[in-house]
Amino acid sequence: MNILTFDIEEWFHLFDNVFTDDLNQWSNYESRIQSNMDRLFFMLEKKNQRATFFCLGWIAEKYPNIIREITIRGYEIGSHTSLHQLVYKQTNHQFREDLKSSLGTLEAITGIKVKYFRAPGFSITENNKWAFEILSEQGIEIDCSVFPAAHSYGGFPSYKTPLPSIISYNGITIKELPINFQTMFGKPVIFSGGGYFRLFPYQLIKYWGNQSDYLMTYFHPRDFDPDQPLIKELSFSRRFKSYVGLKGAEKKLGRLLHDFDFIDIATADTLIDWKKAPRVQL
Repeated sequence: MNILTFDIEEWFHLFDNVFTDDLNQWSNYESRIQSNMDRLFFMLEKKNQRATFFCLGWIAEKYPNIIREITIRGYEIGSHTSLHQLVYKQTNHQFREDLKSSLGTLEAITGIKVKYFRAPGFSITENNKWAFEILSEQGIEIDCSVFPAAHSYGGFPSYKTPLPSIISYNGITIKELPINFQTMFGKPVIFSGGGYFRLFPYQLIKYWGNQSDYLMTYFHPRDFDPDQPLIKELSFSRRFKSYVGLKGAEKKLGRLLHDFDFIDIATADTLIDWKKAPRVQL
C-alpha cells in the first residue's frame, strides 16, 4: 500500500530560524505557492494520480483559489494547522484554537468536512500526546503526524509501529497512518519524503520502497522548486536540509510516480482492515 501526500505550505515555512518562524515576517518573502502548485498538478494529472493535500489555514486564507482548485481537481484535503507552528511549543488551548481555525477556513472554502491531519514537523511527540485528544475532539478521524524514529523536532521513537495502527490514549481512539521506515544497521531510516527523499539516490529509494508493504510519502511544493531564493539567515544544517537535492527532485518524483502505484488516504482507509491493525496504547 503506497500513499501519496503533500503538505501545502510556502517555500519559506521553515523552522529553526527567527525570521521564518515568525508569521509577522512572512510578508517579507515572495510567494511561490501558485507556481509550485501548478507544477504538482501537472505531474499528478500526467500520471492520473490521486493524492491527499494537508493544507495550512494560512494558505487557505491568503489563496482560497488554491484550495478550491485542489478540490475541483478531485483531490482530498486535510489540515496542516493554521499557522505552521510546532505543536509541542503550543499550549493545549493554543493548539486547539489553531486547529479549529484551520478546519473552519478549509471547510468554509470546500464545503467538505476535514477528517485528516498532519502536524508541522511531525511535532506530536511522546511529551505532548494530549494533542491526540484535541484531534479526536475536533472530528479528526485519521492522523498522519507520527514519526516513529528520532527527528529534528523530537519524533516518536517509542511508537515502533511504522504501519497503519490505532492509537488509544486517555479514553479516545484515533486511526494513525505514520511515516514508515526501513532498518539499516539496526537503526530506522526514513526515506519517503522531504529532505530524505531529496538526499538519497533514487535507486535506493526505489529498493526500500519495494521492500515496504506500507509506504507513506510526504512532500512539499518547495521540494521541487530549484529556483527558490536562498534564505541567508539559516544555519548550515537547516540550509543543507532545506536545499539539498532540489535540482533533481522533480525528475525523481516523476520516476517514483512511474514505478509505484499510489492511492490517497480515503482509499487507504477503505482497504485497511482496521480490526486487525496494531493497537498502540500511549
